[in-house]
Amino acid sequence: MDILKFTLSGKQAMFKKPDVNSVHYYTYGHIHKPALTGLFGAVLGYAGYSQMDKSQPYPEYYQKLESIQVSILPNADKGYFAKKIVSFNNSVGYASREQGGNLIVKEQWLEEPSWDICVLLDCEEAKKLAEYVTERKCVYIPYLGKNDHAADITHAAIVEGHKKEQASSLDCLFPKQKAQIDFDADLFGGVENPFKYEEALPIGLNEHTNQYILEKFVFTNMTLTQTEGTVWDVDGKQAVFY
Repeated sequence: MDILKFTLSGKQAMFKKPDVNSVHYYTYGHIHKPALTGLFGAVLGYAGYSQMDKSQPYPEYYQKLESIQVSILPNADKGYFAKKIVSFNNSVGYASREQGGNLIVKEQWLEEPSWDICVLLDCEEAKKLAEYVTERKCVYIPYLGKNDHAADITHAAIVEGHKKEQASSLDCLFPKQKAQIDFDADLFGGVENPFKYEEALPIGLNEHTNQYILEKFVFTNMTLTQTEGTVWDVDGKQAVFY
């Protein structure tokens, strides 16, 4: 099976969580599939939320691209990117009810994020995306969560993936129920400096509210057992698609 593979990176990223408080806006620790779908929509020039018709359950980009199968391989030390809190002023005049209309915004940003993104080329939309990415074409500027954070797309190529029935490790983010960590393995299978990242990340959009549907994801270098579904070998990396 042909697979589109490219590196997605930037100076900063901010994938805003909807559950915020009155002081800070927080980010998910990694890019997730709905955000990736939006980035693909920008590359291909599909309409977004502002162009939605009331009769549409989803914006055009999501309707066309939600079925694309992706795998996200973080290039992160021990599974995490550094984060920082950034403060800035929104002084448009109507941003705050305080005198002067100035709103102080505090956001959490990821620093120097980088992922290898893989896309199964098993449908026409995926093949169209592969054409645009490999030929360095895009209709709108892709960004990482906000238009403040431009996205760099590099090292794009079409590679051949090979199916594997089982794998003792995965190099990608994967749904938690897809594999079990073998905590009884001798020294975690001989892995030095074992790590585990776990977070509930968006997996899709609710048809009625367009709010995120969350699922727990894991990224680890520990030994795995009972891997469910198809594992793909992509340039020597083990990945599952969803």
